[in-house]
Amino acid sequence: MDKTGKSLTGLALQKFKKNFWGVLSFWFIALMVFVALFAYVLAPDKTKNANWGDLSISSKSPGFTVTMITLPAATNYDKSWTHYFTGRPYAVPKVPVLDYKLSADSLTYTEYADEPSLAVTKSVALSAYNNGMTAQAVEKEYIQKQKFILGTDSQGRDLLSRLIVGSRVSIAIGFVAVFISLVVGIFFGAIAGYFGGKTDAFVMWLVNIIWSIPTLLLVIAITLALGKGFWQVFIAVGLTMWVEVARVVRGQVMGIKQMQFVTAARALGYRDARIIFSHILPNSMAPVIVISAANFASAILVESGLSFLGLGAQPPVPSWGGMIKDHYNYIILGKPYLALAPGIAMLLLVLAFMMVGNALRDALDVKAK
Repeated sequence: MDKTGKSLTGLALQKFKKNFWGVLSFWFIALMVFVALFAYVLAPDKTKNANWGDLSISSKSPGFTVTMITLPAATNYDKSWTHYFTGRPYAVPKVPVLDYKLSADSLTYTEYADEPSLAVTKSVALSAYNNGMTAQAVEKEYIQKQKFILGTDSQGRDLLSRLIVGSRVSIAIGFVAVFISLVVGIFFGAIAGYFGGKTDAFVMWLVNIIWSIPTLLLVIAITLALGKGFWQVFIAVGLTMWVEVARVVRGQVMGIKQMQFVTAARALGYRDARIIFSHILPNSMAPVIVISAANFASAILVESGLSFLGLGAQPPVPSWGGMIKDHYNYIILGKPYLALAPGIAMLLLVLAFMMVGNALRDALDVKAK
């Protein structure tokens, strides 16, 4: 007999805290959620979708550093606080240069080129900058060294920024797809397990039909029916994952509805809806929580596969699967990091969800000591 006085939830939480890899994975997921929410605060490139790039600095190695000159802007852009979450709707005009020279009234620069003999030299009047700034003020405010920590992609865009902003798609697909699968799966599983008979036969027939279709093929079919896009992919993935939840919930409900407290609820005249949602489902959530963690990982992988096939998030929205698609051929061209960076990020996130799922399974196992 347990003498700790703790609830079952408290005991499960205590067991979960003792699982080192489960706790580490949980905090890693929390970190990734934080990164996704504040992507434009953390990303070096704060333009919408981290889409600023220059072909002259395409496919540069990690740590690449170049002198960047910000050119005078023709418009004073609104600097709303919402840009911290949605990104700037404009790209600050800037150009990478090999060298530059300041005079009393002009700035002369040589645009960056791998072959210096092909570089183009241009100049801009200092009067074009705000309030006719002096040469020293222009050099201090508009000319600086920029370092690309993970290098640049094939379009000259900052790979680290694309990686950070792309995490939004993978994190969001997990939450939205799992939410859809839980709503649909719990509903069908609950009514099938509770009412049985023809209702159960119909739900299981529907489950078996969907289960017999390959997941990726079904997602592609739903995506083509709904159209290509960000939210269409989320709905498509969610509508293919509910069958596992439904089978688990059905089995739990079929066992719990035979218990005495359910019989007592029926004797008191409670409605079926109240019995299902207030008495049966709260006692059958443990395996659903575990399978939801696995579905998070599955949703991320399915979305990445769709993006790789060109059916996921559409350009210019960055996604890890799309980044792999754009750069997988660079693996044999001597720059594998362009595809490995998003691949490793995806691997770590999926692994974290699987580790959390395993830890939850152990914590919620009432038979384990």
